[in-house]
Amino acid sequence: MRRSGPAVRPAELSDVPALVELRLANAAAHLALDPDVYRLPQREAVAQHFTTALTAEAGRDAILVAELNGQVVGMVEVLRLPEPPAHQILRPEPSAQIHTVVSDSTRGRGVGAALLDAADRWATENGITSLSAGIHHRNDGAVHFYRRHGYAPSGTSLNRQPGA
Repeated sequence: MRRSGPAVRPAELSDVPALVELRLANAAAHLALDPDVYRLPQREAVAQHFTTALTAEAGRDAILVAELNGQVVGMVEVLRLPEPPAHQILRPEPSAQIHTVVSDSTRGRGVGAALLDAADRWATENGITSLSAGIHHRNDGAVHFYRRHGYAPSGTSLNRQPGA
């Protein structure tokens, strides 16, 4: 018997508990990557974020979930970025940042690919012309995943601690 792939749909308020669990699991994994950069957010703050986002202005941003066998196993947030102010040199381009999370137990089953495809369709339908994914340089799996789906480096971000 052939397994069916994940179903992707817009998130609903009833999905908030699953979204919270995905975010917290993702945070724990990132904390292990680099505790100087990442933190484990408070459960209540994460729940409030998703509740607010799902009741906010329709069409501004998107939260999509992937289901397998009726269970939420992944999510992607598509968050519009502000256009640069008129005084800056960057050209305005409708763009968004995406954040994808797939439960460890369902990796390798097409969940991430289905979420990226759905995010791409949503972005196209909403006039977004550029998607970016901020990935920690030590997160080899995420770098490989996004590259496999057409994402490429687009500059270098340099950081410095003031006074250092």
